[in-house]
Amino acid sequence: MGKRFAKTGGECYLHQDPNNGTSLVKNRNGRPPRSGAPVAKRGPGGDFARKPERSAAPARDKVVAKPEAAATEPARSLIDRKGELPAERVPVILESRGRDRSDFRLIDSGKGEKLEQYGAYRIVRPEAQALWPRSLPDHVWERADAVFTGDTDEDGMGRWRFPREALGETWPMHLAGVDFLGRFTAFRHVGVFPEQLVHWNWMREAVENAGRPLKVLNLFGYTGVASLVAASAGAEVTHVDASKKAIGWARENQTLARMDRLPIRWICEDAMKFILREERRGSRYDIILTDPPKFGRGPNGEVWHLFDHLPMMLDICREILSPKALGLVLTAYSIRASFYSIHELMRETMRGAGGVVESGELVIRETGQDGDQDGRVLSTSLFSRWVPK
Repeated sequence: MGKRFAKTGGECYLHQDPNNGTSLVKNRNGRPPRSGAPVAKRGPGGDFARKPERSAAPARDKVVAKPEAAATEPARSLIDRKGELPAERVPVILESRGRDRSDFRLIDSGKGEKLEQYGAYRIVRPEAQALWPRSLPDHVWERADAVFTGDTDEDGMGRWRFPREALGETWPMHLAGVDFLGRFTAFRHVGVFPEQLVHWNWMREAVENAGRPLKVLNLFGYTGVASLVAASAGAEVTHVDASKKAIGWARENQTLARMDRLPIRWICEDAMKFILREERRGSRYDIILTDPPKFGRGPNGEVWHLFDHLPMMLDICREILSPKALGLVLTAYSIRASFYSIHELMRETMRGAGGVVESGELVIRETGQDGDQDGRVLSTSLFSRWVPK
């Protein structure tokens, strides 16, 4: 993951390899934060228990379920960092666009909804930021295979309607070289967040080009696609999520991807408790991915508030980065923050470490019905990423 170098002004465009279907654009203005910020029930960052409508495959023998920790963790204060701030690159817009009908595409958006292709299925879901009119006629939208109905808030529960025929809970998908299962959940999500493709491609390249074994920590790991991408590139991965159900989904995906033999530790535990213990142990990681929710509760009643706990979480992550670390990546789906909020926090966290902090937004571009045209851009989340020079 890598969301979020010296400060520059004006407009310029930084293009990634077009073969991987992504581009990195740096422009003068960032976009507004995502409307309808998610809570624990969302996303790739699912360190707090979600409530999917059906049971998932049980976690198997590689899952490490930690015993309940003491009622209070040892007190820890933020470290007073010294030295120069890292260089910066802002704002950076990381753009994903699906080009393969069998994987993911944002077909159209408007009137508070989005029409997407996930594998074989076309799906309609609420999207509060789609304030514009639709580009495609109604009859295209009406051919959707699944429509989410219910609460339009990001954390609201609802149900799926299947206009054409009844569909099962899961279906096969393939992104970033990994096979996994899409899944209809009661909170509108489908088991993957395709805007993360830009981070996955960055991480894969970093691991493959490192020339040495790397350790990757994936906090709030959700259904494990990022962990599988890292492991398939050659990294030793530690995946942490407090939801047993999400860990079960991730193990299902590992089997479907035929990656059971790859070195992945599946840890079912609260993320903050885990990294505090790793700090005390002296554990180190070369790349850390973290995608926390805005608010949530852990399995033992732990409370997470993004704006209260994010500084400490990043501070601890700094301490467990290896001396030759390649990146610390933060994604934030939050309505209250500008990307500059997490950008300046990341720079202060990495004060004295050198390198560069790049921050901005993750966006997805519409590709139309046939995937051969560029349409409007839909902003999905904020990010900040520290990398060494």
